[in-house]
Amino acid sequence: MKDSSAPAPAHAAPGAGHETVLVLDFGSQYTQLIARRVREQHVYCRILPCDAPLESIRALAPRAIILSGGPASVWAGGSPRCDGGVFELGVPLLGLCYGMQLLCGEMGGSVAPATHREFGRAALHVDRADGLLDGLPESTDVWMSHGDRVESLPPDFEVVAHTDSAPYAAVRHVSSPIYGLQFHPEVAHTPRGRDILHNFLFHVAGLSGDWVMSTWVEEAVANIREQVGDAHVACGLSGGVDSAVVAELVHRAIGDRLTCIFVDNGLLRAGEAAMVEETFTGHFGPGLVVARAGDRFLDKLAGVTEPERKRKIIGHEFIAVFRSEVTHVDGLRFLAQGTLYPDVIESVSAFGGPSATIKTHHNVGGLPAELGFDLVEPLRDLFKDEVREIGAELGLPEAITWRHPFPGPGLAIRCLGEVTRERLDVLRQADVILLEEVDAAGLTRALWQCFCVILPVKTVGVMGDERTYESVCAIRAVTSEDAMTADWAQLPDGLLRRISNRIINEVRGINRVVLDISSKPPATIEWE
Repeated sequence: MKDSSAPAPAHAAPGAGHETVLVLDFGSQYTQLIARRVREQHVYCRILPCDAPLESIRALAPRAIILSGGPASVWAGGSPRCDGGVFELGVPLLGLCYGMQLLCGEMGGSVAPATHREFGRAALHVDRADGLLDGLPESTDVWMSHGDRVESLPPDFEVVAHTDSAPYAAVRHVSSPIYGLQFHPEVAHTPRGRDILHNFLFHVAGLSGDWVMSTWVEEAVANIREQVGDAHVACGLSGGVDSAVVAELVHRAIGDRLTCIFVDNGLLRAGEAAMVEETFTGHFGPGLVVARAGDRFLDKLAGVTEPERKRKIIGHEFIAVFRSEVTHVDGLRFLAQGTLYPDVIESVSAFGGPSATIKTHHNVGGLPAELGFDLVEPLRDLFKDEVREIGAELGLPEAITWRHPFPGPGLAIRCLGEVTRERLDVLRQADVILLEEVDAAGLTRALWQCFCVILPVKTVGVMGDERTYESVCAIRAVTSEDAMTADWAQLPDGLLRRISNRIINEVRGINRVVLDISSKPPATIEWE
């Protein structure tokens, strides 16, 4: 795994030439959300661990720095710190929650456990509605999540807002562009949070908001061309928006020196293999290779029920099939893949910082080690919604840009228990019905993911006055912004009724439909 805390090379981070805001991560569950909120304002933003070397921070020439929240106590031994030189860079600073407490403590104030901890909504009373809080009403709701608070302000600081329990809920330096907020403006539970961040970026830091997708595309293509030179590139094409955008960017950069390899592993949704082949054959022509390997994968999965074994078998076979196909490509030196920013954050604990590792992603670091190629990862600094925007900018079909995320192991991890051709067929039929009804209800774009899961249990039913003993189908539908967290979607009762009736009546092998109402966390989006 490459060191993501170091400044990325120019070819890996289109946008680095623009105004840059850095978020220093002190372990907050909202760190990636802060970066998203900044980018929504058309300002390029990167996350670094809180202990990033000062020279690495300087090298990125940040126009502003945000200190994230975190679960630790500033006054506790071993609590995370940043280099003290951060406070002397002369750039606008915004500390959030723990970041505010650290900022105040480092600049001469004091922090202690709060008499009354605040978790949840609180009424913020604005004392000075200028600068950071410009345009806010006298009172507005904010989201608190802290057990400590600032007890005394550093020299030359003043209060700009308070709550009933936090007298220093928002503070600022009287002459320098340094602010601290005890609450979280980045979360949806702070209704005017976007306005506050907008004020920091444009009123306090004086940024112009020059980072737009059309410019990003031009830079990405130029960077790929520079990185690859006259070599050939292979890209694993799945038909999802990430790999499709990567393939289109690389194709624009190097033309027919790109070979796209689509591995049909027999674990795809109904009609998916044909859709991918039909969509991309005309575009990439002979540069698209289709490896039909369904029998190979299913034979290897026979009798396997343990989820991690499934994943490892599928990953191993994919590498073997991919390796076999790329041996026919002359001059191949690079592998292009659709690694996204949340993949990196989850896999490396927010770049080695204090955030907790959630899970390891199959497309962060593993495949290149097996194949021995250098990486082309143009999307490594982007979130999913940004990739969709780029897909639209590139003119990709809406069916691709708005396709719901699909796991690398495919239906194998939605077919709980043993994976067989018969069970996959049943699952595919149910999934088609679910997606048809959701699309007809106009909810496809509103959902992050929506799919069926077939369970390894059977239940008794009655159909046509006869006893049945068939499988259970679970419906999983979630809303999310980037899959780091997700809420179960409250689908309309009438829609759920139609889905259930159709699946039970039309899919032979299912006699019961249940609804998954778990959020992430504590559950994950996929069942395995």
